[in-house]
Amino acid sequence: MTIPDLALPGQLLGPSSTYNPGPGTHLYASNIYASLSGRPVTTSHPLPHPNSNNTKSPSTSTSTSKPSKPTLSISRLTSVSATASLGPVGERASNTNALPRVGDTVVARVVRCLVRQVNVAILSVSEGEGWWSGFGTVCAHEIQGVVRREDVRATEKEKVVLAEGFRVGDLVRAVVISVGDQSNYYLGTAKNELGVIMAKSENGNTMYPISWKEFKDPVTGETETRKVAKPF
Repeated sequence: MTIPDLALPGQLLGPSSTYNPGPGTHLYASNIYASLSGRPVTTSHPLPHPNSNNTKSPSTSTSTSKPSKPTLSISRLTSVSATASLGPVGERASNTNALPRVGDTVVARVVRCLVRQVNVAILSVSEGEGWWSGFGTVCAHEIQGVVRREDVRATEKEKVVLAEGFRVGDLVRAVVISVGDQSNYYLGTAKNELGVIMAKSENGNTMYPISWKEFKDPVTGETETRKVAKPF
């Protein structure tokens, strides 16, 4: 598969059979996913030259050495450099703050979790349902949004407990369902591919998804509930 030019947290980058996971990525189900927003970078690891100074003979070194897999990592982008390099989607903002429209997909950070709604700060906007094909436009300034309890799931909406689906600091992929009021955009996460894409445990460790409703801490082994977005 082709490595994307720019990646969002949770985006599939490549198989672990081809690459080693590096900084800004995580390994899940034999695939490497982005943990950060930024530009994927591959780093090769060339074999030492046969004539380099070592205790082994050239013939021994050549016979035992095997080419190592390149390391795949994520290089962070500033909002200014990212917006300037995004191409057609980024051009919509004309190098200014991107304003979401109904039907656009956004990545947002949870800033407050209440009983009836989750308040978020929108960080990037992808035109339409284009989250699968590119990075989108990084917002020059954070935009306020709200995920209401009735917009979290498509079924059994009355049973939704927001504290079990979101935590402050989570990164969420959502779709704009309404321009809302003058201060907030209304967002929804009812589809399988929408929801939390990156979360940290109570111990501060970056977790990985193990089901549609759970993340796991790789250090402690403890699990936490979330409204998990289906990986790319």
